[in-house]
This record gives sequence, C-alpha cells and structure tokens, in this order.
Amino acid sequence: MAKTGTTTQGLRAAIERSGYYPALVAEAVEAAVGGEAVTSYVVHQETTFDANEVRRHVTVLVLTANRFIVSHTDEQSADNSSPTPYATTSTESVKLDRISSIVVSRVVANPEAYTPGTLPREVVLTIGWGAVSRIDLEPAACGDPNCDADHGYTGSSTADDLSLRVSDAGDGPDTVKQTLAFAQALSEATATTPAAR
Repeated sequence: MAKTGTTTQGLRAAIERSGYYPALVAEAVEAAVGGEAVTSYVVHQETTFDANEVRRHVTVLVLTANRFIVSHTDEQSADNSSPTPYATTSTESVKLDRISSIVVSRVVANPEAYTPGTLPREVVLTIGWGAVSRIDLEPAACGDPNCDADHGYTGSSTADDLSLRVSDAGDGPDTVKQTLAFAQALSEATATTPAAR
C-alpha cells in the first residue's frame, strides 16, 4: 500500500494508515524531515515470504525543497542477538543536487493498443545518488574463436541506491499513480536544483 501527498500531517496519516509500527516509523521519518515542509511523499508497505516466515517492510520516501529522504523499517524474528522480535529503522537524507539518476520503468500490457494516460501494470522507481553501486563483470573475449588469451574482464557499474517496485495487481492502481506522481515531483525538483560545486 502506498500513499502520497504534500503535507507533514498527510505524511503522518499515511504512515498511521499503513499500520506498520506507525509510532516507530513516524518518529524516525519526522526526525529526518525536521522543520522542512514536505513537498511529496510515498509510503509503501511490502510483505514478503522467507522460508516459513512472513516478513513486513515499509519504505517511506519524502521530498522537501532541499532533500530527498528515504526510510526503511524491517521487522525481524527473535534470533541469537535478541530473544524477542525486533524492528530496525534507518533513514538517509540526500541533498537534491546529489541525485544523479531517476529511472522510471513502466510495464504495460498490450503495447500495440496502448492509449496515452493508461496506467502501467507495474512501475519500478530507481533512484541513484552514488551511495551504492552494483558492478556486473564477465570475462572479456575477442572476435577470434581460436584465441585462448586472457583478455581480462568487462562489465558495467550501475547506480543502485534505491529501487521501489509497485504493481496494479499487488498494490492497486492508486499506488501506481502515486508512485508516478512522486517520481515526477522528484524529477522536477532535481531538474531545478543547481549542480553541486
């Protein structure tokens, strides 16, 4: 379930509606936002199945005039480090001029009959600011099929700081709309932000 909006009170209400440890999540997010006005936000709760366990996770994305804030909260079962279940909440605050890429991937059914304005069935929002990169390497080769020389490796580096996937089937059409609206607001905010010096 994702909620989006433009006020601090709306953000708090969306966190409470998610029902996922709202006091814990709201306190962490509000501390990160501080006194800044909220421009846009998305609250996305995801449930995953890991072996015999059901795990919940919530991601809160917040846009202010100067920063992009991301908060993750995960719950964990009791383990060797804790005899009781526990949750971990982390927040990261990124200046808008640090955001280097915003990728919006849309999956549409029947592309040959696509009508502008039709919602995609799935959206993946990927935001990069240089904190985390993924490197994919593979052995390099030349065009000679008889060559057995070592040509080293080739690969690519991809910014992979945050990836948020929502779908019509799993999250509902409102969630897809809200994620697209947040992505547009973030894209517009970074387009008007002066480059870092």
